[in-house]
Amino acid sequence: MERPVETIVTNVRGTETVLAAAARSGTRVLLASTSEVYGKGIRYPFAEDDDVVLGPTSRRRWAYAASKLLDEFYCFAYRDEVQLPAIPFRLFNTVGARQTGRYGMVIPRFVRQALDGEPITIYGDGTQRRCFCDVRDVVEAIVGLLDRTDAPVQVYNIGGTEEVTIRELAERIRAVTNSASPIVTLSYDEVYPPGFEDMVRRVPSTERIRDLLGWRPRHSLDDIIESVVAYERTSQARSSG
Repeated sequence: MERPVETIVTNVRGTETVLAAAARSGTRVLLASTSEVYGKGIRYPFAEDDDVVLGPTSRRRWAYAASKLLDEFYCFAYRDEVQLPAIPFRLFNTVGARQTGRYGMVIPRFVRQALDGEPITIYGDGTQRRCFCDVRDVVEAIVGLLDRTDAPVQVYNIGGTEEVTIRELAERIRAVTNSASPIVTLSYDEVYPPGFEDMVRRVPSTERIRDLLGWRPRHSLDDIIESVVAYERTSQARSSG
């Protein structure tokens, strides 16, 4: 059974331990955070200094976002108190070949369902809008931050800006795989604990990292889908052989 409270405590203690060790040795730190911290924000695209809007603490949906917010607060506390350059970056739906469908990774899950001829299952009504970023572009951005030792200590969004609804995503994957799988929807109550809430849109502003590094995603959503499909087809061929 998931233990969100214990997970938050463990994660935050781990972050503080790393930051304390880095402060003793004078080592820069890059912290992987998440777009989840924007919660139910309604200003789009999400900019790094926008207010965040989380749901009530009675809903476990927001536990992960809360833990990452605490991580970021620690980064800035160490910046202000001991001048440690600890830089958080927020990831928006990173995708690539070899990614599993666990933890809600929607593209590999849709691709496997399409290739297996199973129903492509959408959680919710499919009108949620998301942006996806190829892992190769994400790595390039992170390495760029790592190499820029003069980077200001602030939050940086890393993500794609090509927005798509989840239903449109399912349809595109079905077309690329030439699958006859039906597209079906499941209500949140059928797949999540009672009271689950979701973000209607999740769109990043990437101006800050673009201004610093000149970084832009080089791989389109179609590129991402095709790379995941190619990998899954190769994996299935190996398994059957």
